[in-house]
Amino acid sequence: MRKVLILVLIAVVFGGGFWLYHNFLFPKYPQDIANLDREINIKNEELISAEILAQEMDLVARLIERNLALSTKDSLAEDASMPFLNFVTNMLQDLEIKLIVLEPKKRRAQVDYIKTPYFMTIECTYYEFGKLVALLEKSERLITLESFAVDNGFRQATATRDFRDPEDHIFEMQISTLTLIKRM
Repeated sequence: MRKVLILVLIAVVFGGGFWLYHNFLFPKYPQDIANLDREINIKNEELISAEILAQEMDLVARLIERNLALSTKDSLAEDASMPFLNFVTNMLQDLEIKLIVLEPKKRRAQVDYIKTPYFMTIECTYYEFGKLVALLEKSERLITLESFAVDNGFRQATATRDFRDPEDHIFEMQISTLTLIKRM
């Protein structure tokens, strides 16, 4: 009987010891590890956000650099800037879009920037027009598509004088370039 009582007492002591260890000491480590994992995840997210912002800042800096003129007399700020006109005509040739009219308008100068509008008439399909707008948007120059109008050729369906592809349409566009002026 004494052996059974000692065995029960040892079992109670070990059981109580395991219970104390499990409830008071053991939970601290996994909880601490879980808290540290959460902190690491938050720091990683902050790091990724900082890296993305740094890349975007590089893109913004390059965009500003490409559109920054030292004064209003700079070649970038001219009406009918030849590099821009060459860029547009080369883009139209690459997309096989027929250019009908490309006419620069009088620029509008502000204190910080110059807005140079261009009126453009082209002949192309809707798909080609979408590609053109996407390329203008991706350009390193600050270009805005102010407005556009489409002549879908409905009137010409009855008149057979002009023989052009029925998928081609006349697009009249008003685009503007924005040139930033560096303050001195």
